Amino acid sequence: MAEWATWIAMLVYAYERGGAAGSGLVAVVQLVPAALFAPFGAGLGDRFPRDRVLLAGYGLQAATTAATAAALAFAAPVPVVYLLAATAATSLTLVRPAQNGLLPSLVATPDALTAANAALGTIENGCILAGPALAGALLAIWGPALVFAVTAAALVAGALSVAGVRVAAAGRRGERVAGGALGAFRVLARDPGALALVVLLGAQQLQVGALDVLFVVLALAALGLGEAGVGALNAALGLGGVLGAAWAGGLAGRAGLARWLALGVAAWGLGLVFAGAVPSAPAVFALVVAGGAGRSLMDVTGRTLLQRLAAPDVLSRVFGVLEGSSMAALAIGALAAPVLVERLGSAAAFAAIGALLPVLLVIALPALRTADLRARVPERTLAIARRVPFFAALPAPSLERVAEALRPVEARAGSALVSEGERGDRFYVIERGTAAVSIGGRPVRTLGPGDHFGELALLRDAPRSATVRANSDVSLYALGRDEFLAALTAHPASARSAEAAARALQG
Repeated sequence: MAEWATWIAMLVYAYERGGAAGSGLVAVVQLVPAALFAPFGAGLGDRFPRDRVLLAGYGLQAATTAATAAALAFAAPVPVVYLLAATAATSLTLVRPAQNGLLPSLVATPDALTAANAALGTIENGCILAGPALAGALLAIWGPALVFAVTAAALVAGALSVAGVRVAAAGRRGERVAGGALGAFRVLARDPGALALVVLLGAQQLQVGALDVLFVVLALAALGLGEAGVGALNAALGLGGVLGAAWAGGLAGRAGLARWLALGVAAWGLGLVFAGAVPSAPAVFALVVAGGAGRSLMDVTGRTLLQRLAAPDVLSRVFGVLEGSSMAALAIGALAAPVLVERLGSAAAFAAIGALLPVLLVIALPALRTADLRARVPERTLAIARRVPFFAALPAPSLERVAEALRPVEARAGSALVSEGERGDRFYVIERGTAAVSIGGRPVRTLGPGDHFGELALLRDAPRSATVRANSDVSLYALGRDEFLAALTAHPASARSAEAAARALQG
């Protein structure tokens, strides 16, 4: 809510001092630094614990918002106010990438990730609905300074609410991340599906930026609704967003998120195309609500897919690229909309802006289909992985990657699965059948479905300490050495659990 309320307050402040040109200037002043900083600042979420980065981001945003409130209250020079407002807007780019990178580690299952993103989308769209109303009420009481002061207090409350969140960091504190700030760009260049999602999610912000202008034209010139109509159209967009996020929450557990993303793109794009052409105000409001629902559906499904595609060690930076491109797109949309209206007329401008995402979707469809298949959770191997105590402690994205890396192995009765003294290169989990463990030819124990073996040689980088032979035909799943060690070393709780299991095996 702070984002929307302070955005409106700053536009009003700039308009009172420089008219429409002043409002346009302050929009650019806030968006451009944020767009440039986001891909690099987001790297903090891959280098340090994301829960601490999120807390620091809220703290910085609260401090800069409070400083802006003070500058406004004491009539500081306009450039000082603009500088502080730009700093506050830029600090937001620390919060959202850390939040999106942290969320997969807070949920237990892939279904819960979809539901969590839907809940977040509901809250965000509720803020789109309520933020402008709050800004309007506070502006009427004591102007932009009060808007910034109240939102600074709200941000402090937000910081306090996340202060107790603790998630184990994937990596050592302060360690330089692979690829540095440009690592996310390299990842996206190699992954067409993730790149397509970033382009689509970023491009819809161009449409949102254009709507700041187009809704004014639609309400005042086309529909004759007056200034109140501008706020009503924005409220309709927020209402649609709430409905779309609630709908997206019902998709938890369903495969094929890409087709729901495509449906959202179609509803959002077509809603905008026809909103500029229909002369009836009720019909326009219905189209805006439908478009807002489609936008929210696209946003929830797109972010969920991106969270499941991007590797955990680069996730915050990928969302930093998205954040930066979104900020840049907002500025481009706000600058392009007046030009389109002047040269094409309002109806054609709506059509051009609305058609942008459906056209991009058609181009991106092959990459999105592939991405959707990659993001589908292997339920059978996921259940197998959960049976292993030190894998069960992994956050959902890491557990999914373990499940994807498990490979089926079949063995006949009497065959040796591993032999004492040989080099260990795989970890095993038994799905069906039994196997006997022996050390120096002496039987030690019998393993059955759900039991595992092979971790000691991988953890100690030592030869196999025992022989495991199939008592019956056995079905197993094997995990390679690199994948096994990568999963454990990135998550301290799982590493401790595996180390305890290894010590128990050694007696």
